[in-house]
Amino acid sequence: MITIVDYGMGNLGSVLNMCKRIDAPARISSDLEEIGSAEKIILPGVGAFDNAMRRLNEFGMDAVIMKRALEDKIPTLGICLGMQLLVDGSEEGQLPGLGLIRGKAQRFAKKPGLRVPHMGWNVVTPYVESALLQKLPDESRFYFVHSYYVTVADASNRLLTAKHDVEFDAGIVDRNVYGVQFHPEKSHRFGMKLLSNFAHVI
Repeated sequence: MITIVDYGMGNLGSVLNMCKRIDAPARISSDLEEIGSAEKIILPGVGAFDNAMRRLNEFGMDAVIMKRALEDKIPTLGICLGMQLLVDGSEEGQLPGLGLIRGKAQRFAKKPGLRVPHMGWNVVTPYVESALLQKLPDESRFYFVHSYYVTVADASNRLLTAKHDVEFDAGIVDRNVYGVQFHPEKSHRFGMKLLSNFAHVI
């Protein structure tokens, strides 16, 4: 059973619907016991970094997610803002992130002609082989909506890259912990395949 963490910020229904389409048992939950017994965790997110971390901290979800990911080593996937919450912090806020993968989020620079937020379809490039990317076609395209992008501290944690003026980490990984900056639940067949890999292969 995949538990989609409900802390009040994220496209919960869209993620759940995509799980149904790939025949992956899933539930949306804010219950600490259910999160603590999850076989796999998806941490979605849309909004501001500090607001998200504050909610996770206040609800006690931060400690449960960290225990399940670090100690119990269950597969954990952060989506969009959820990916940024996996790293050490963000220029957008002051609160520390979960620190499951070393790195930090920073804002795209303001430049003439550069659209921020980065919104729309973009091609991603695999950086390492991973079960999460199994059988994804070359030049897979995913749907992005973000103004901040992650740079990992160690290149070994880089999973996917994409380019929007600068090359940035579109996917990150550290053993059982994964993050994607794009929205697989909005990315049609490419997103369906990636989530199917998370549900059925990893």
